[in-house]
Amino acid sequence: MSKQVQRVDTLFLHERGDRYDVVVQSGGERALRGKLEPKETSAGPRPGKFRVVDGSSEDPRSPDEFVDLARRADRIRISEQTSQPARDELRELLDGYQLSAKVVRTCRYCATDGRYSPITSDTAIKAGRDEICPDCARAELEQELAFHGEFTADAKDRLEELMVDVRDLGRIKNLLEGQLDPDLTKFDEISATTDDIDLVGVDTLDLHPGIQNHLEGRFDTLLPVQSLAVENGLFEGKDQLVVSATATGKTLVGELTGLDRVLNGQGKMLFLVPLVALANQKHEDFQERYGDMVDVTIRVGASRINDDGNQFDPGADVIVGTYEGIDHALRTGKDLGDIGTVVIDEVHTLKEEERGHRLDGLISRLKYYCENRSAARPSYGGAQWVYLSATVGNPRELAVGLEANLVEFEERPVPIERHVTFASGKEKPQIENRLVKREFDRESSKGYRGQTIIFTNSRRRCHEISRKLEYSSAPYHAGLDYGRRKTVERKFGNQDLAAVVTTAALAAGVDFPANQVIFDTLAMGIEWLSVQEFEQMLGRAGRPDYHDRGKVYVLVEPDCAYHNSMEMTEDEVAFKLLKGEMEDVLTKYDEDGAVEETLANVAVGGTDAKRLNDRMLGDIPTKHAVGKLLEYAFIDGFEPTPIGRVVCSHFLTPGDAFTILDGVRKDAHPYEIVADIERKDADL
Repeated sequence: MSKQVQRVDTLFLHERGDRYDVVVQSGGERALRGKLEPKETSAGPRPGKFRVVDGSSEDPRSPDEFVDLARRADRIRISEQTSQPARDELRELLDGYQLSAKVVRTCRYCATDGRYSPITSDTAIKAGRDEICPDCARAELEQELAFHGEFTADAKDRLEELMVDVRDLGRIKNLLEGQLDPDLTKFDEISATTDDIDLVGVDTLDLHPGIQNHLEGRFDTLLPVQSLAVENGLFEGKDQLVVSATATGKTLVGELTGLDRVLNGQGKMLFLVPLVALANQKHEDFQERYGDMVDVTIRVGASRINDDGNQFDPGADVIVGTYEGIDHALRTGKDLGDIGTVVIDEVHTLKEEERGHRLDGLISRLKYYCENRSAARPSYGGAQWVYLSATVGNPRELAVGLEANLVEFEERPVPIERHVTFASGKEKPQIENRLVKREFDRESSKGYRGQTIIFTNSRRRCHEISRKLEYSSAPYHAGLDYGRRKTVERKFGNQDLAAVVTTAALAAGVDFPANQVIFDTLAMGIEWLSVQEFEQMLGRAGRPDYHDRGKVYVLVEPDCAYHNSMEMTEDEVAFKLLKGEMEDVLTKYDEDGAVEETLANVAVGGTDAKRLNDRMLGDIPTKHAVGKLLEYAFIDGFEPTPIGRVVCSHFLTPGDAFTILDGVRKDAHPYEIVADIERKDADL
């Protein structure tokens, strides 16, 4: 067989017990593998036995064949793993034929498997006590990943890149076991950015003395996004879409113009948010800051709120409400008085599958209400609209659709580190515990401990994680009563809690000054997060007045989905979110959404329903929707029927309405009817 080897580029020798592996390399490929056993002679060591290995068989050859191969070799190499006595023996053997050899650094795994694979300090990867080549390291990593579950290509690529970068397989294995090596977990860093904005001095503003004095007591200048809003006509009644990161001060933009218009007799302010928790918080904030100047009330759901049971006062100067709360008032014909300012917070809700069309419809109906009131009352000049969002993929297009000036400010007040690590659902609380403790034990240069928000996908999981954290923490979700949520908010604000564990559904609803955000899951209920939701949530890490930097940890369970309807796995979703581009804010309508909004527009606008439909951002097939409303007997002409009014005022889909009707006709228990609706929704 040795005679078939026409050319010998390298003859490689590697110690194995009391013999040596022999590898002949030709043209970059292994041409022969053999075993050499030396013998002692009076002239020194010489080849004793030489066998060629072919699979599981060994073919004895003349020792002279080994000598022939060695003489024809361009170079002879001895593995670095070969012991010093064995190296000396080989050198003496080769010297007897006037041949020399060089000791080289090689992959032990390759050498043991009969391959010649030289490595350098730039390519060697540590594996325990050994140093191996990248190919063997990848094979070892594949085996390790198989033990931990299925990984997607993106996850494997990420781990391979880390391994090659740090040249240590053990550190990657430790990462898979939940160890938090920041050099490995760090995915990237979003740098702090500061745009060069000419700040507006508060003393240059010409506002009502009440709000002017209030501002001058708090600030010397407005923040950059607020200054940009002023330059773009905020106090000239111009409608604005304000897009800026969390904690950059955009909320005050709406407050300033709204309160100024209230105090100057130009109509009340509506401040609208998507969630009850956020409405409660804003209501309390407004009462505390401005209660001595204006009357503040709250409107969520159909009527009232909260710990003291105060009823909604439609005559108040400032109405803080949820989208549905104000929409309910419109759908049921309530008189909201003269509205001077409408602030829509979290306007990117327009893109949400279930709630987007309702916000779209609310904006259209509220504009219709204001326009009709202005036409009937010449002294009322209509409303100014201010839309706020931290995350919009198509801000210019959205501003055009909303007929508003775009105020876009891309500053990130503090840098954010984004980290990724892998863990099972059982391992995640242990990792979260270490992260929470590590941050709370640190203090920023501004004197604040590091606090954490942990986002997860269910209320049950909130409690489960909170119980497993060693430092003080609390669950926080919509299932808690108002008083308990306020207690959590107060304790967190006072730094009495190291962490809150909340549902992703409340991501936009609370204003906890945390420097660390942990994603226990990347799901909201049984749906994966969108890039927009993910960016909104991670943007809550780090506040300029509290922290030096923000930290985000994404804990990924390979090959995991939280419901059989989820098409991707968590590791696929993780890298999609980390690398993804912000989605456009577009409102899309299915048939139920089109029917619901058309019915609401009929209830508010009557024969003007088509005009209300046409001014909405999403495309509604009005003719088809009206046909369905007639078929369902929800309208009679352009008036809602009694059943249509019930469906409209309770925000029911046609399917839910018919399920309720069918249950009532069958004299079913209300619990059974609710269960039927939930089963139907779960099957969608």
